Amino acid sequence: MKNKTIGFIGGGNMATAIIGGILQSGIAAKEQLIAADTSENALAALQERFGIRTTHSNQEAAEAADILFLAVKPHILPQATAEIQGCVDADMLLVSIAAGTSIQAIESLFGQEIKLIRAMPNTPALVGEGMSALCANSRVSEAELAEIRSIFSSFGACEVVSESMIDTVVGVSGSSPAYVYLFIEAMADAAVADGMPRAQAYRFAAQSVLGSAKMVLETGSHPGALKDAVCSPGGTTIEAVAILEEEGMRHAVIRAQRACVQKSKDMGKLT
Repeated sequence: MKNKTIGFIGGGNMATAIIGGILQSGIAAKEQLIAADTSENALAALQERFGIRTTHSNQEAAEAADILFLAVKPHILPQATAEIQGCVDADMLLVSIAAGTSIQAIESLFGQEIKLIRAMPNTPALVGEGMSALCANSRVSEAELAEIRSIFSSFGACEVVSESMIDTVVGVSGSSPAYVYLFIEAMADAAVADGMPRAQAYRFAAQSVLGSAKMVLETGSHPGALKDAVCSPGGTTIEAVAILEEEGMRHAVIRAQRACVQKSKDMGKLT
């Protein structure tokens, strides 16, 4: 992407994660990036951290960009697209990270033929461990999709999915950090109840979750097999697992995640 300018409409947390990944991986230089936001604080933070060009004008960012990220909340998207509509041509590649807003809905907002990729990242992107999903409309080439995939892979893992799977992605990765934080908090609460200082309890619980996730990803073993390997006959772990099964942990997670997916589908119907 040495000869391309990458623009951002919106300079919040997710745009910050994407910009950080781009620069750290060397995909593009800071001179190739421009970000627009209405917040002076957001722009000042981007300038101080990355040294990129910033502006209050969405039109200025769009006019400069070959690749343009729509990094705004869904309710702001109609206004933002109206402001830049005259700056978007058939060659520009648009990437939307607006949750719950379909490719068809965004195409309708522009009212013209566009190249569009819909992305669903998650907040661990802020620490370089994001999980992102991408889907594209028919005007995006395989090479262009590969370019955007390389950007999202610069701050975590990334996979291409069909748009019909985006709501499922919301449940299993987009919203799921909250489930994991709840689990970590509960484990820490139990440790505190048994006398461990809270800050130390969070470190023990969080590192255990991090290590367990790496075991799944790096060994390729089934999570059930890894669980069995920890459960010695008559030991402490199987005692805990038996209580979790008795209390319906597995069923609760499935129900919660499917409710999340349904909410995402319902939100999409409103756009």
